[in-house]
Amino acid sequence: MNDTINSKVSALLRRVSEQIILPHYRRLKSSEVKEKSPGDLVTIADKLSEDALALGLAEIITDAKIVGEEAFAENPEILQHISAQQCWIIDPIDGTGNYARGDGAFGIIIALAQNNQTIAGWMYDPIKNRLCHSYLGKGAFIDGTPLKANDAIKGLPIAALATGYMGQQQREDVLKRADGNYKLVPIPMCAAEQYPLLAMGVHNISIFERTLPWDHAAGILFLNEAGGKAARWDGSAYRPADKGAGLLGASSPKLWEQAAKIFSYS
Repeated sequence: MNDTINSKVSALLRRVSEQIILPHYRRLKSSEVKEKSPGDLVTIADKLSEDALALGLAEIITDAKIVGEEAFAENPEILQHISAQQCWIIDPIDGTGNYARGDGAFGIIIALAQNNQTIAGWMYDPIKNRLCHSYLGKGAFIDGTPLKANDAIKGLPIAALATGYMGQQQREDVLKRADGNYKLVPIPMCAAEQYPLLAMGVHNISIFERTLPWDHAAGILFLNEAGGKAARWDGSAYRPADKGAGLLGASSPKLWEQAAKIFSYS
């Protein structure tokens, strides 16, 4: 991954944020917010920003495929493109529910996959003007500064557990196993916020049941490149095009191994 691509993607994220996302923030009309499915919102800003991002990314790597969350909602068959030689994966507004409510926990996520492996990722927070990016084998960065995760904690590790897509029995089992082992905190409802929290050690453990590529590809690479660990329950690597549920993230490999034993998933 060269510096030119990074600078172009970074500029694109900021431009789309300034021209589309922030102007609509806290100014959405009721007619500009809809439900794709119960509880899953989409706004006019999601659609406009995805169009702008797709157009800009197509100019950066002309022969790469593009898969966006909103384009997928209209045509699920485009998911097959993720395992192409090169593919951009777009979440135009991650944390749309927060965004629509006027909550600041939202961001833009871009991942670049090559043959079903994430090789680069960007997570931009328009409110904080914070850019997290990472390259496979070359580290993780926040606003250009290298980030290194660690397992230095005081007291119980802090866990943010996304159990909303679990069945009732699974949810109860997870919470029972967490009791006494972790200090539970609310999830931010935004992967673009959750993965930086893990990498910075603000949170130590996260569980995800739904693992859609636009939500997780960039964040998993970022956390792993920072020295944390995110993987499937059996320890296998996350691949953007692979189907299946369940993912465990931790601010260090040591904490990941401890959590895998506590929750005993496979």
